[in-house]
Amino acid sequence: MNKFFVVIPARMQSSRLANKMMLDLHGMPLIIRTAMQARKSHAVSVIIATDHNSILEICKEYGFEAIMTSCEHHSGTDRIAEVATKLNLSKNEVIINVQGDEPLINPQLIDDLANFIFIKKAEFATIAHPINTQAEIFNPNIVKVVLDKDNNALYFSRSPVPFYRNGFIDPTANFKAPAQLSLLRHIGMYAYRVSFLNNYSQMPISPLEDIEALEQLRVLYNGYKIAVYVSNIIPEGGVDTLDDLQRVRQILS
Repeated sequence: MNKFFVVIPARMQSSRLANKMMLDLHGMPLIIRTAMQARKSHAVSVIIATDHNSILEICKEYGFEAIMTSCEHHSGTDRIAEVATKLNLSKNEVIINVQGDEPLINPQLIDDLANFIFIKKAEFATIAHPINTQAEIFNPNIVKVVLDKDNNALYFSRSPVPFYRNGFIDPTANFKAPAQLSLLRHIGMYAYRVSFLNNYSQMPISPLEDIEALEQLRVLYNGYKIAVYVSNIIPEGGVDTLDDLQRVRQILS
């Protein structure tokens, strides 16, 4: 398999769940559980990019490389761009961004996305899987993505896109989409070439990025392509709320 790095952005502040990176999951902090899952992939190295000394120290205690980054970054990708510069990585190196609040992330998804960016010879890639219920597509916490004919992203949104005018009647109903309708849930994991990260840090922030609170919209707004790998693996959800935390604790137990 081609060489790639995993970098996990892990900031201390969280709007919905305070200090969540340090919350306990069966005797280990959430960020460590995530890093342990990422280490099961074929990455040559797993690195945590943080803005807080307590996260830095706990990562080192568990044997993970951690790098202190600015607390002023607008997104996780900005934070990873700083790490790529500090590590002096060459422009063709590939980094996978695994969100720090994904303690149940499937390592196969990491490997699949890494393999995909090499096959596509893309600068930036991400991953999605099919949506099967209207409840999912109407849930603003589930990000949707629409693709072009070459599996590049046209748009990401928290709203139902594409909107199935003749089919979205009861938002809670299960339904069978027609063959021509592709409903995809975006999985918040990214693959980048370092050359792209160097450009990203210079891109102006998009108003769409702020409106939808989706960092990948900066890329589309500035005219870059995002290649999307469609997987049949349905990932376990991350930890955004107290209910999510309890759900993950139950799964781990």
